[in-house]
Amino acid sequence: MSIVVTGATGQLGRLAVEALLSRGVPAEQIVATGRRVEAIADLQDRGVTVRRADYTDPESLRAAFAGAEKVLLVSGSEIGQRVPQHRNAIAAAKDAGVRLIAYTSVARADSSSLGIAGEHQATEQLLAESGIPHVVLRNGWYTENYTGQLGTYLANGIVGSAGEGRISAATRADYAEAAAAAVTEDGHAGAVYELGGEAFTMSELAATVSAATGKDVTYTDVPVEQFAKILEGAGLPAPVAGMFADIDRSVAAGDLFVEGNDLEKLIGRAPTPLTQAVADAAARLQG
Repeated sequence: MSIVVTGATGQLGRLAVEALLSRGVPAEQIVATGRRVEAIADLQDRGVTVRRADYTDPESLRAAFAGAEKVLLVSGSEIGQRVPQHRNAIAAAKDAGVRLIAYTSVARADSSSLGIAGEHQATEQLLAESGIPHVVLRNGWYTENYTGQLGTYLANGIVGSAGEGRISAATRADYAEAAAAAVTEDGHAGAVYELGGEAFTMSELAATVSAATGKDVTYTDVPVEQFAKILEGAGLPAPVAGMFADIDRSVAAGDLFVEGNDLEKLIGRAPTPLTQAVADAAARLQG
């Protein structure tokens, strides 16, 4: 048996490999793949099989998936290219006789107004049409999307267009644990899991940052168009600024709020609290 993890050179894929190892999966049964195999050479030193795989190169995918029983298909990161790339990966998995694909989708992919949701919904449809047993992991937002901006928050406060929308974020490590559970435990085929952690508003995030750092940080809500201009002024290209502003619009619409406790059930514990994630980020920043 082997479990292939795509995108292992990225943050989520790498954490998923570590989660598999932590769950006791023998290293020789894990295949870590990515375009830049030199970035995961250390995994090979630990007994993990490392293979090159590029979503745009079907031959590389077929070679990487050879002999695989299960594939953790970590979503590609190139907006606008995900559907053809994922189609290549699913076709390669089918050719290899893979018995299960776990796919990292996005929260509420079938109903969200989030700009990237359409690509994930299309990929879910490709999986349904493939005939391969699969499990859909609809990941909510990463807590790191916010803790990674802690320095900016402390310097300038928090500005956005999220209103009082609630964000069910969790850490990448939490989502990686969930993915590892989905490909190592029985009974997940056919499931669609809506995954998210403790929900918070941007105002609550600001209060949490203030408590963790001892500095008064506030959240200022502005119209979407104004937020896009602010982001442009900070140096982002107009299309990228517009994309990030639209994400906040989606937050305000409730698209990143996840009900239920699917994540907790999969990982067997409560997801990492926002207070802990912010405190850890503050400690790293101060260190």
